[in-house]
Amino acid sequence: QVQFVESGGGLVQPGGSLGVSCSASGIVFAISTMGWYRQAPGKQRDLVATINREGSTTYADSVKGRFTISRDNARKTVDLQMNSLKPEDTAVYYCNRHHPGSDFFPWGQGTQVTVSS
Repeated sequence: QVQFVESGGGLVQPGGSLGVSCSASGIVFAISTMGWYRQAPGKQRDLVATINREGSTTYADSVKGRFTISRDNARKTVDLQMNSLKPEDTAVYYCNRHHPGSDFFPWGQGTQVTVSS
């Protein structure tokens, strides 16, 4: 059974930094391209960043230069370090595999990130 557990969210002031982490189980993590996604209230869930099994990364234009995705295959975790946070980064953040054309695995509970003064 595939399961993702996200953690590390919280409240941060604009311009601040925060890291979120995702622990995966039930998948062959080492060969999976993983992604971080976010969903703001009333909006669709959007892709934020991806990392493939070789460690190559992609980022949405809105976070490029501010966010960094990384992974630890031994621990089956994928992290997202967020710097220079803006109020528009406020959302619930989720991880899942990134495999266009295939269904997502069941979503975890996500972790809330709120950027506000």
